[in-house]
Amino acid sequence: MLEYLAQEAVPPTSMAASQTLTIPEGTKVVLGLTSPVWARSAQPGETVYTETTFPVAVNGAMAIPPGTYIKGTIDIFFRASLRSDHAEFRMSFAQIVFANGYTITLPAAVATVNVQVAGRSDVLLDNGTQFEMVMEQPLALDTAAIAAAVRLSRPPKAWDWKSASLCRPIPGTPGTSDTYIPGTPGTPSIDIPGGPGMPSTSIPGTPGTPGTVIPGTPGSPGLACPGPPAVISAAAAHKESLILVHPAREAGQTLPSDRYEVAWEGLGPVAQVSILKRGRPVANAKATVVALGKDAPANDTAWRTNPDGSFSLDLLQFKGRNFALRFDP
Repeated sequence: MLEYLAQEAVPPTSMAASQTLTIPEGTKVVLGLTSPVWARSAQPGETVYTETTFPVAVNGAMAIPPGTYIKGTIDIFFRASLRSDHAEFRMSFAQIVFANGYTITLPAAVATVNVQVAGRSDVLLDNGTQFEMVMEQPLALDTAAIAAAVRLSRPPKAWDWKSASLCRPIPGTPGTSDTYIPGTPGTPSIDIPGGPGMPSTSIPGTPGTPGTVIPGTPGSPGLACPGPPAVISAAAAHKESLILVHPAREAGQTLPSDRYEVAWEGLGPVAQVSILKRGRPVANAKATVVALGKDAPANDTAWRTNPDGSFSLDLLQFKGRNFALRFDP
């Protein structure tokens, strides 16, 4: 009897196995930056640290509680300038850490962030900047580990995020008023009567000196700090030049050798590319925006040979850009 009870107390292996909760592809996760991206040092390869600001639920069950840390990397970056107040980022995220220490690798998750920011701002993405990360592949999570994390998680508060900007407004200085130095009065003429039969003698006076005005100094205007960076929803339009050194077959038609432009919106990962000739679209193609890790030294084109011997575009890279367009076969 005792042996029977002991055997019954041991749970079957199938019951002891952990259950999983799967976050589907395409799920959007709202993130907030926990450290800023600085204007001077920002570059592809820089690590970004974020935490979730809104819970993610799957079929009524908590999957990612707010306050969960997610680590990523800047893949593609367009810097703001004095000519443009637009900065653009594409980030990939590789690791998620829950409040109980449960850590898992993200298979594929990206965020494209468009920012309106002054060219002289010292921060491009400030503490607390919020944006959406998109899951490009399903993610399986251990339900028991998630349940433990939910009990420990604390959503971030607005006062947890203070601006990292070092800019402080510079007050203007008042000017000085003009200084007036009065002139000196002159002396009158003196007439000395002459003796009998002699004319009078006149001693002329001296003229006075005019007053002098010493101009004051102008004040200096104050210097205000630029407004904080703001995430905007509109994707940036991109246009680059393209020279076909031999005919290329795209979207079912052959493009003769000539000078063209390629235009698309956003940093992908997937982009619909218009091929333009003299400003008019001549073909449309689907491409993937791939990160290069550094700026391309020159424009370059890689070709794909089709079964009939014709050529199609495979990869386009552009001078000074840290990305390339890879065209679908």
